[in-house]
Amino acid sequence: MSSYDILVVGGAGIDTIVRVPSLQLPVADSLHVAPILDYVAHTGNGVALGCHALGLRCKFIDFIGDDAQGAAILQRYKEAKLDFSHLVEASGTRRSVNLVDPQGRRLSLYDGRHPENVRMPAAFYLPYLGPAHHAHFSIMGWVAELFDDAQVCGTTVSTDLHDWDGVNPHHKTFALRADLVFLSTAALGQRMESVMRAIVAEGRAQAVIAMAGADGAYLLERASGEVRHYPTAGLTLPVVDTNGAGDSFVAAFLHAWLDGRPLDETMRRGAIAGAFACAQHGTHERFIGSAELHDLDQDRTSL
Repeated sequence: MSSYDILVVGGAGIDTIVRVPSLQLPVADSLHVAPILDYVAHTGNGVALGCHALGLRCKFIDFIGDDAQGAAILQRYKEAKLDFSHLVEASGTRRSVNLVDPQGRRLSLYDGRHPENVRMPAAFYLPYLGPAHHAHFSIMGWVAELFDDAQVCGTTVSTDLHDWDGVNPHHKTFALRADLVFLSTAALGQRMESVMRAIVAEGRAQAVIAMAGADGAYLLERASGEVRHYPTAGLTLPVVDTNGAGDSFVAAFLHAWLDGRPLDETMRRGAIAGAFACAQHGTHERFIGSAELHDLDQDRTSL
């Protein structure tokens, strides 16, 4: 029996949230804003904490710095009881400054900072990758090196390409080697369907999920060859901050998928978790639990 339901690899950091009147800032010397707050965040963090909140046996591994930001991450995971192991990277902990407008839309200024040649030793990650039923790979360059070992271990892999343009070769390795591929439609426009189909045609993905925010999400399943649209969850919750919505969608989707639920249900549950995240201030501050997700799903299906 696998020791972990899911291993999340890479993607811990700190978000500094700045609430601004508009994402297009005026040319000025200064601008008064609401209190600026730091949050433990980034994509791997969101998927790991989201899966943990839903009751999955989750392991999270990454590089962080020996700095105040790294200490904040360790404290958060200790409080959340998330199983986290790390290696210290001399360049420090990754950071983002996220501008958020009154509609909850964001612009992220990402400081990945880790050098391109950083590599995680196999002796560190194999004891976690081998026993995991599934792994979710964040798109740091060093994480791509783990695909060969995941295949040898028989561990299925998912990844989130975020706002990939369908061309950037850095993302393409992840797109073509993962079993489940998530991405945003933000940079795709009319090319969305063709990019989804190319991922399936050229890679090993059994399903590609394109998240489109207020326009819902799209699913291409290899077995059917059909791109299907799914609406938003339609929850009566305010949209205050879209930071972390995609990660919450992924976590809820994986929770249902690992439980063997039909893809229609996994998409619906992902949409519910994403909408729930949009109603929370900050990044990854509160995650939907399994009971709450179940109840909201039952409410949606009974309409």
